[in-house]
Amino acid sequence: MSRQQPEQQAPPVQRLRIRYAKRGRLRFTSHRDVSRAIERAVVRARIPMAYSSGFHPHPRISYAGASPTGAASEAEYVELGLAEVREPASIAAELDAVLPEGLDVVATVDAAESLAGSLSDLLTASHWLIDLGDTPRADVEAGVAAFLATESIVVERMTKKGMRAFDCRAAVVRLAVTEDGGLDLLLEHTVPAVRPDDVLTGLREAGGLDVPSTVLLTRVAQGVLDRAAGTLGDPLATR
Repeated sequence: MSRQQPEQQAPPVQRLRIRYAKRGRLRFTSHRDVSRAIERAVVRARIPMAYSSGFHPHPRISYAGASPTGAASEAEYVELGLAEVREPASIAAELDAVLPEGLDVVATVDAAESLAGSLSDLLTASHWLIDLGDTPRADVEAGVAAFLATESIVVERMTKKGMRAFDCRAAVVRLAVTEDGGLDLLLEHTVPAVRPDDVLTGLREAGGLDVPSTVLLTRVAQGVLDRAAGTLGDPLATR
């Protein structure tokens, strides 16, 4: 006897792209837990979600460019596929009202009115601010100068596929010292991905900088990189 075929779901009639922030203690939350919180909020807000086909349908929710655990962010992105057309501002307010404190909706647009391409296509670099605590400014400046003067800096990090070695210098578009002695970092999204902590490792190894074991990472923007200009385009910009 043949197995019954699963019911085929209708495709989304509208896709909304949402920028949200991960603030305060929520920066210590993993991406998996953040995604669960968003999925619960979608249900609580009674947002009319479209669902995937198959024996185990799930809501059409797509994430892109999630920040690492321990990092705060003002620029996280998610896309919702809806079964009904709704006003983006209304969905944003309904979702924000039921998300846990520290996950805050910042902006919402209709994907049909925004830039072409998937969210992943529109997130090619990140702008980070890194608080180095009480590290002397002179030491930070010397470390940054040595880092930037080095053509290639290979670092190692444990990944799901084991220990990986990669050049963290090549992904750095801009690295400067802020007024308060922290770091202003523009980092291109590469494969394998270079993270801010990899750059800190590079600063230790190539720049001799004694980086504190605990630093505060904050992503202030994500978007389409213009490497020549050193700028990021807004992924939620309208066409």
